[in-house]
Amino acid sequence: MSYTELEHGYQGLRSASRPIFYVGDLSSVQSTLVGPVASSIYRSSKRAELSDGCSNDDGCMGGSDLEGEGKQVLVGICAMAKKSQSKPMKEILTRLEEFEYIKIVVFPEEVILKESVEDWPVVDCLISFHSKGFPLDKAINYANLKNPFIINNLPMQYDIQDRRRVYAILESEGIEIPRYAVLDRDSSDPKHHELVESEDHVEVNGVTFNKPFVEKPVSAEDHNIYIYYPTSAGGGSQRLFRKIGSRSSVYSPESRVRKTGSYIYEDFMPTDGTDVKVYTVGPDYAHAEARKSPALDGKVERDSEGKEIRYPVILSNAEKLISRKVCLAFKQTVCGFDLLRANGQSFVCDVNGFSFVKNSNKYYDDCAKILGNMILRELAPTLHIPWSVPFQLDDPPIVPTTFGKMMELRCVVAVIRHGDRTPKQKMKVEVRHPKFFEIFAKYDGYKHGHIKLKRPKQLQEILDTARSLLAEIQHRAAGPELEEKQGKLEQLKSVLEM
Repeated sequence: MSYTELEHGYQGLRSASRPIFYVGDLSSVQSTLVGPVASSIYRSSKRAELSDGCSNDDGCMGGSDLEGEGKQVLVGICAMAKKSQSKPMKEILTRLEEFEYIKIVVFPEEVILKESVEDWPVVDCLISFHSKGFPLDKAINYANLKNPFIINNLPMQYDIQDRRRVYAILESEGIEIPRYAVLDRDSSDPKHHELVESEDHVEVNGVTFNKPFVEKPVSAEDHNIYIYYPTSAGGGSQRLFRKIGSRSSVYSPESRVRKTGSYIYEDFMPTDGTDVKVYTVGPDYAHAEARKSPALDGKVERDSEGKEIRYPVILSNAEKLISRKVCLAFKQTVCGFDLLRANGQSFVCDVNGFSFVKNSNKYYDDCAKILGNMILRELAPTLHIPWSVPFQLDDPPIVPTTFGKMMELRCVVAVIRHGDRTPKQKMKVEVRHPKFFEIFAKYDGYKHGHIKLKRPKQLQEILDTARSLLAEIQHRAAGPELEEKQGKLEQLKSVLEM
């Protein structure tokens, strides 16, 4: 059973308890609904009234407070429709709406692109992130104007779009990155775009990179990354690009680097054929998955549903610290980045900013829970909302199996001590006969208060004494006190004769 199939097990467990969102005229459909379904939709539609600047056709969730419902935190989603209406976003927003004091307002794309920021919906908290076509400058102006609680810092998203700034920030935070140099053809300083190319290496601004090496455009929006191979490996280059169908890269016989544009050149890191994708939700949570590296053969592995196959990954303590540093350095609560595991170390090679795990209900649950508590912890006191962090156990780990849905054993914790030991061979005997005291005095027992006899000659003296006393008992020459110790003396004799 694949990891993707296991994750589907969470879906059926939650569907009964999730709220149903309905946007539009309830009266037109209410007559066709009866029983608990109608009342459920009615309650959800009341909580999801549209706020100013949000139309029914845009599919917004959330809005102004209703009379009698009390104060609630309005959480705005400001992003392009392709992102805000995506399956991962909807999964997380559905779970966020389960918080009693949270309402969701999705900004329509038409409003974002055409309306001035003064006319955008007013919210208490803003989740906004850049993607192709998104007016980041308008979002920054809105944040400055309305001053909502920001989940992902907006100005830092300009830095994430420039690989030069990304690497500079990672370096300043002491995060391991591949050795690199920047060929900046946009700079007026000729020292910033010096390139000397040879058959099996290039020299960038005085820094030499032997093949194989990686050539990345400085713009993070450009995914045309080339890997150049040495002649000993056949030469040529592997050209990576955004996934198209079942391909993510192709081989080219071209071995010469690009002559136009600005690029970052870095050492090729020999991984085990996988990339590790890490997704943070705050500095203390990171979800990691591994996928087949696009540099391997360029073919994308997909499951029966057409989704790229990914494998769960357990991060090391060092990698968890890296996740925390990346989240804090770029001020992005929800942040994705790429790790390369090579030569016993982990290197960050890319920071993607706001991104979600594509197909993990466990992640959706965790993400919504963390974001909801973070938002209410920050805003509930200022809005005088009677909220406190709830104590709750984690959801039971139930997964689908061939025998139906069952609880999954996540781990076993045990304290184990081996029992393969030789039992102690110990014998205690009380002696009062003068012969034993003579041996005690002979080895300075009165001086030290004790004696320890280990040498064969010393043990032989004890054995001879035991034999002598047993002989006296047999010849009736011993006193009654000694006869009482006969059993112990015989045991002592047997042990020493072994």
